[in-house]
Amino acid sequence: MVDQGACEVKDGVLGSHQAKEALMNRSLEKLRSKLRTMADPEKAKVLQRFFKTGPGEYGEGDVFLGIQVPALRKLAKENPDLDEAALQVLLRSSIHEERMLSLLILIQKYVRGKDEERKKIYDFYLENTSFINNWDLVDLSAEHVVGNFLMRGSRRPLYLLAKSRSLWERRIAILATFHFIKQHEFSDTLKIAAILLSDKEDLIQKAVGWMLREVGKRDLEAEEQFLRKSYQKMPRTMLRYAIERFPEEKRKQYLKGEM
Repeated sequence: MVDQGACEVKDGVLGSHQAKEALMNRSLEKLRSKLRTMADPEKAKVLQRFFKTGPGEYGEGDVFLGIQVPALRKLAKENPDLDEAALQVLLRSSIHEERMLSLLILIQKYVRGKDEERKKIYDFYLENTSFINNWDLVDLSAEHVVGNFLMRGSRRPLYLLAKSRSLWERRIAILATFHFIKQHEFSDTLKIAAILLSDKEDLIQKAVGWMLREVGKRDLEAEEQFLRKSYQKMPRTMLRYAIERFPEEKRKQYLKGEM
């Protein structure tokens, strides 16, 4: 005989799950409709070119609506409670602004969250790195999620990311250390910069040079110790970014190999 009470409980749980999913779908559809009302086709064309979305380029296939970041930040603040399932749908979207919106909401949740929720967000982030796949998405999020989470623990995940075949995971590795730099901890930045010293990707060379420059803003001697050992092996782009704020004469010496 079928237990009617058990069926009612089962149906109740199922109904609750279906109701939750329906609510999520409605929230997502409303949010996506809002994004489309904010779209600017002319701006989108500019962004498509700027973020190198053509065949064979680093952002190949990325689709832009043409929405500026401040507007997305405002929208993120208006939707702080979007759940993980909805955020995953947005993060796996082909539309750049939907992925960015997902990351902006994730960062908000991370900042507000306690240790357990922060761990979930960190894990979720690393499980979805293939969708954090343009330099602006990495740059706005890596330090706030990965860097912040690893500040108090083992930094080993960064070294695994730094050796990844994925351009975006390698950029996450070096950009995550921006959080450490702001706390005047430079060791991991310098070690990861050494790992990435011969990287062929322009976006990695620029990121490493940028982080070395940020070290130098806080401790010029720490940056120069690294540069004196490495600058002659360093790609020109990386070196130029690293020494951008140096006095002109010193910049010339580095560029001529006379240090």
